[in-house]
Amino acid sequence: EKDGLVVRYYDEGGEATGSCAVLVTGEGAKRSLVANLAAANTYKNEHCKRPENWAIVESASVAYITGFFITVSPDTILDIGKAFSTDSSKLFTMNFSAPFLLQVPPFLETFKAAMPFVDVYFGNEDEAAALSTAMDWNLTSLPDIATKLARTPGKANSRPRTVVLTHGSEPTVVAIGDASRLWMLAEFPVIPCSKHDLVDTNGAGDAFVGGFLAGLVKGVEVKECVAMGNYCANLVIKRSGATVPETPDFKFKGLSLIH
Repeated sequence: EKDGLVVRYYDEGGEATGSCAVLVTGEGAKRSLVANLAAANTYKNEHCKRPENWAIVESASVAYITGFFITVSPDTILDIGKAFSTDSSKLFTMNFSAPFLLQVPPFLETFKAAMPFVDVYFGNEDEAAALSTAMDWNLTSLPDIATKLARTPGKANSRPRTVVLTHGSEPTVVAIGDASRLWMLAEFPVIPCSKHDLVDTNGAGDAFVGGFLAGLVKGVEVKECVAMGNYCANLVIKRSGATVPETPDFKFKGLSLIH
């Protein structure tokens, strides 16, 4: 709250806040997670639709929902997506979050139901591969998968869809398009990190998304959004735990295209 964050936690499910144990191995390059979802598994859409909470949804310019929420409250995802799709000033964004969400039939059906409303997708190489298999696209390259998703027809409004796919130390792929054309397909390099500086990759993907979304909120170009995401991810992997310094020192100096 001291940083200006307004929260509306759901604390009526009779469960404590969830937790997650993280085992970091491979000199910081690998991690294993054991999650205890607890309260996160009890959310009810009625909480979102309360007037005082829905007013926050209506006042927001960008909504971000992780794929994990598909397992908890699909109705909340669809209600917010529908509300955002009717306002050209709003962006509805979603993260794939994990391959299994695209492999379990009920979760995949919710993912498909939300597709018409999603303006920006985030994912990594494993999730992209799972999506291609689930949708019977038979595509293996990240640029091809990003292009296919960006151009998937049936979007609820005329805004083009942006797809952002990360790949560890490999370039980040960005595709922007609609059913009729591909507006942009580009690969952007990440910030190198030596093995000596690598401490903990846990949270790197979320940090990238946070930086990218900060750029969206500011209204900067896509390449600067990617640069902000790269900065945040590079910062997090050099620290123990998903932590950041109190004051960022990001300065955009341009970002070259690989393709």
